[in-house]
Amino acid sequence: MALQFSTTYRNALLDQLETTVGTSAKLEIFTGAVPANCAASEAGTKLAEYDLASDWAGNASGGTKTLNNLTLSTTGAAAGTAGHFRLFASDGTTCHMQGTVTATGGGGDMTIDNTSIASGQTVNITGFTLTAPGA
Repeated sequence: MALQFSTTYRNALLDQLETTVGTSAKLEIFTGAVPANCAASEAGTKLAEYDLASDWAGNASGGTKTLNNLTLSTTGAAAGTAGHFRLFASDGTTCHMQGTVTATGGGGDMTIDNTSIASGQTVNITGFTLTAPGA
């Protein structure tokens, strides 16, 4: 049997992520596959970077947590096909989370409006909801 947790615990788990990452986090999109873990070196090309607000995610509810201002935009820093993202502390080097990136409706951990990014192109996040395990 898989472990199951209360919604209260699952919400606390998700809210702790924002506390651990801290204010003014950075979300970056890269080419290629997701590295083996957050401690692994980055191998892809950085395509876009978002400077997140001080309170960058809403309070968890029902075992899920969503970015505040979900439709975030930035400008492409390089050309390539988005493959994964990393969430960093404000120092831009301490990775706390990573996952896949796909186009809207593609089923990635985070979705953007267009995975084929050009330098100077507007890149919009269209979906990013975290769901705690153990429902």
